[in-house]
Amino acid sequence: MNEAYIRLVGDQARDWQNRAHFIGVSASVMRRILVDYARRKHALKRRGPGGIVVETDDAGTLSDQQSEELLDLEVALDRLDAMSPRQRRVVELRYFGGLSPEETAQVLNISAITVKRDWIAAKAWLKGQLSHQPGR
Repeated sequence: MNEAYIRLVGDQARDWQNRAHFIGVSASVMRRILVDYARRKHALKRRGPGGIVVETDDAGTLSDQQSEELLDLEVALDRLDAMSPRQRRVVELRYFGGLSPEETAQVLNISAITVKRDWIAAKAWLKGQLSHQPGR
């Protein structure tokens, strides 16, 4: 995603400690970009005069349902962060960063088995949270 590259490379002051640090920050940036995009799409979709729906050109990449699901996921991730910041970070790295358990373990400086346990627990918890959303 071009915006992620600009955010990462444009930050001249960032001192990358290693590849794992770069990947970890990249996953966070990607999550923020996607959530910001979903929020913009949600905010820009308004009923105009005569009940006509007005959308911006860049709002077509995510469907309305995908935008809503992403915003619901962000709220659930905030709740998960309050309970288990490490599990939230595992989800961020695996889901938004596309990292394997081994790569995630390297970024977080924990064992791959701990990543796998956190991933299973976080997915189950998030599934429960998201199934309680209206319309689900």
